[in-house]
Amino acid sequence: MQLDRILQSQGFGSRKECRKLVRDGEVKIGGVVTTDPFAEYDEQGFTFEIGDWEWEYAEKVYIALNKPAGFECSHKPKHHQAVFTLLPEPLIARGVQSVGRLDAETTGLLLFSDDGMFIHAISNAKHQVTKSYRALTNQPVEDAQIQALLAGVQLLDEPEPVAAVEARRAGDKVIELVIDHGKYHLARRMIAAAGNHVDQLHRYGVGKLSLEDGSLPELDAADWCYLRPKHLELLGYQP
Repeated sequence: MQLDRILQSQGFGSRKECRKLVRDGEVKIGGVVTTDPFAEYDEQGFTFEIGDWEWEYAEKVYIALNKPAGFECSHKPKHHQAVFTLLPEPLIARGVQSVGRLDAETTGLLLFSDDGMFIHAISNAKHQVTKSYRALTNQPVEDAQIQALLAGVQLLDEPEPVAAVEARRAGDKVIELVIDHGKYHLARRMIAAAGNHVDQLHRYGVGKLSLEDGSLPELDAADWCYLRPKHLELLGYQP
């Protein structure tokens, strides 16, 4: 594939803009500046440098972000910055979307992709991909609250009780909760229905992918990384 087409496919602008980027000496391949936008390359495994960042060609891109508090999962946020401002512009230009949402004050693992099949597979409740949360509660955690979460709590807008896949006390005021539903504010609402209140909420895992067990590179708040085939396998997804 021609270099200008590769750059266009990766979100670096129109073909005209990408040709100019190359001719201006902004693109390096193997550490060497190239100025021929029509040079042919095998896009599979192809890497290139623009600015201080090394990019790699991907037909579809999959991203994991350690979301900090104070960012909304929307392109048109109402009260906070958009979480998309934490990602490089070329990823936004190629149309990545968040896989589900975390509310503005919830931190932790958030996935992004421009693969609609992937987004549907991970976010759709019917596929039962688990999400793992750690909640700092307002009041000490009681055994009865854990039992209620495991048995199922009744939420106002749900016809049937909603039960956690796993629930455990991880500290005097800490609950770790694994759920397989994708409903809005579900972890907070479940804990409230069990008789407590969430002061802080952190999602540390999606499926078998976790910020804490070495299955992902170590990510500080606001850091992101590409998801590799081994990571997609942990999510039960095969492109």
